[in-house]
Amino acid sequence: MKITVVTVVVLLMGCISVEYVDSRSKGRGKGSMWWGIAKAGEPNNLSPLSPGVLYMDSSVHGTLRKKQRRLARENPGVLVAVAKGANQAIHECQYQFRNRRWNCSTRNFLRGKNLFGKIVDRGCRETAFIYAITSAAVTHAVARACSEGAIETCNCDYSHHKSRPRVSGNSAVAGVRDWEWGGCSDNIRFGFKFSREFVDTGERNRNLREKMNLHNNEAGRMHVQSQMRQECKCHGMSGSCTVKTCWMRLPPFRVIGDTLKDRFDGASRVMVSNVGNAHSNNAHNNKYNKSNNINSNSIHNRREGKGRKQKYGFQLKPYNPEHKPPGPKDLVYYEPSPGFCDRNPKLGIQGTHGRQCNDTSIGVDGCDLLCCGRGYRTQVVDVVERCNCTFHWCCEVKCDVCRTKKTVHTCL
Repeated sequence: MKITVVTVVVLLMGCISVEYVDSRSKGRGKGSMWWGIAKAGEPNNLSPLSPGVLYMDSSVHGTLRKKQRRLARENPGVLVAVAKGANQAIHECQYQFRNRRWNCSTRNFLRGKNLFGKIVDRGCRETAFIYAITSAAVTHAVARACSEGAIETCNCDYSHHKSRPRVSGNSAVAGVRDWEWGGCSDNIRFGFKFSREFVDTGERNRNLREKMNLHNNEAGRMHVQSQMRQECKCHGMSGSCTVKTCWMRLPPFRVIGDTLKDRFDGASRVMVSNVGNAHSNNAHNNKYNKSNNINSNSIHNRREGKGRKQKYGFQLKPYNPEHKPPGPKDLVYYEPSPGFCDRNPKLGIQGTHGRQCNDTSIGVDGCDLLCCGRGYRTQVVDVVERCNCTFHWCCEVKCDVCRTKKTVHTCL
């Protein structure tokens, strides 16, 4: 529901000026509500009615904007991929930050509240990572779903098949191909474009926060695109591998998470530039954009043009003029992170009280850093687990119950 605040200003001449201010224009922007699709209506928020058709219950419907609901209707099957991507992003974020003071904690989606808490109201580096990882996850999940035939409006990316097969002069037989394009490539083109249309909905490039969100969303997608790798299968008599058939494949999402985590550690603090020239925007003049006109299961190609350039054609400059401008794959933020040591209900920060730590580590998971100097408690607890498991034909696995003592350190 859109909330509008009316501000009435009485001028000296006796005239009344009424100014309408959209309250949602403040804070994090408008593009993050869809994250709730990961939790809405659990455990069965997407119910299949018939092949290719999904029923969107009220909890899911409430997380999506009008354009996002239209995209879901126009691309049957894509909503399941988006939900899978959202959950994938949550799990990856929590894995990458499992040993940090901020551990990417989430809470149940309820009445439109943000899945990651109000930390996303701050333009800090943690928020930058959340936007990048969720955008990357949707790109990854949709591109993979296309090649698996799970989305009706896209399929495998066969654009590579138009390229000439590779021929090497060092082959055992002159003129024999080393490899040729074949198989089913993940459709990164469709995944990239759909993520732009779906994830960036509501971000209109009108203020620094929306510019930050757009940049980080794009950075996440570009990391997925750049990680496409060639996979091959040999063909030939007796495994001679006379010819190899190759296709393009996305790596496991953990690879994307690792690279984005590295970018988080080196994120750039930025401020908005007065220069709005699209040609000077190094962050978005990438090779992919030049090939967007190729019609490969593409969505909304007719919308590419002036509006798209205005949305992504902006320049962010570093907060410190001595630092280099952020690159297209860098994460950007504009305000320092809050403290994560103590509980802060206002920002949804749980604090590190009660967190387990490693007393022998000098890293971020060590008790000194994780407990913020408050000290920690050491306890010896009994751990009961299955052990000595054996398989008995057929078909049973029998295990013993082992009791061990484990030393646990928890922050005070």
